[in-house]
Amino acid sequence: MELEKRKYPIGVFEKPSVITAQQLKEWIKDIAQFPYILKATVAPLTAEQLQLTYREGGWTIQQIIHHCADSHMNAIIRFKLALTEDQPVIKPYPESLCAELPDSKNFPIAASLSILEGVHSRWHALL
Repeated sequence: MELEKRKYPIGVFEKPSVITAQQLKEWIKDIAQFPYILKATVAPLTAEQLQLTYREGGWTIQQIIHHCADSHMNAIIRFKLALTEDQPVIKPYPESLCAELPDSKNFPIAASLSILEGVHSRWHALL
C-alpha cells in the first residue's frame, strides 16, 4: 500500500463524468502555466538535489524534468495528428528506456525547461 501511495501521491486519475467549458479553460490555463511553475520549483535545487528520487528505484528529479519535455513534445504532436488526420495513429514511445538515455541522465535541465516553455506556448495557442 505504501508503494501505491508513493506512485500516486495525489491519487489515480479519475475521468470526470462531465467536462465543462470552465474546466477546459482551467486545463488550458494549466498547460500555459506549467513550464513556469516547474522552472520556479526546481530553480533553487542544487545539482545533487536534482539526482534525488521520490521513491526507491524511481527516476531522479532531473530524469523527470527531461521526461516532461519528451512526453509533452509527444503530446502536442498527438494533438496535431488528432486535429489533422481522419484516423490518426498514436504511436507510443518507450518512456522508461528514454529516461535511461544520456540526454535524460547526464544533461543539464535548462534545455528541457526551454523545450517545455516553447512547447507549452505553442500548445496553449493551439488549444
